[in-house]
Amino acid sequence: MIKEFITYAKQKLNADNRLIAIYAIVYFCWGMGMDTFGTIMEIARFTYWWQVITVYLLYMVPISLILRGLPFHQQYAYGLVSMGLLEFGGYLFESSYAYPNNLMDQYLNVRNFSLGMALFFALYYPAGNWLVAKIYELLYKKKPA
Repeated sequence: MIKEFITYAKQKLNADNRLIAIYAIVYFCWGMGMDTFGTIMEIARFTYWWQVITVYLLYMVPISLILRGLPFHQQYAYGLVSMGLLEFGGYLFESSYAYPNNLMDQYLNVRNFSLGMALFFALYYPAGNWLVAKIYELLYKKKPA
């Protein structure tokens, strides 16, 4: 089973460099935008700006590549697991900062903050894969392999 997954992952990660570049650009901009939005709205932020690179490019792009082509519900379910681990680790190791009494705390309560974040950010995988595929099709007049 592990060997099958490794074979599958290698196949999905062996993508067109142009596709990977689009993922990198889209996810970097998305990450910077969300970090800025979270800071301005005083919801949550990264401790350091460069965490956008480690989280969005080095963590989320490979997972997106592996999940691309799967149905929405599978991308979301696997994304929920990966985001749950990411959110848990970010707040455990204090590499992410949640503003006290932020909007999500007020509506979901403080005990559900990380869960709410994971549920929201898991949508990035199906949404990101859809957006990147559309940009790739627009630029190169073909669907990504």
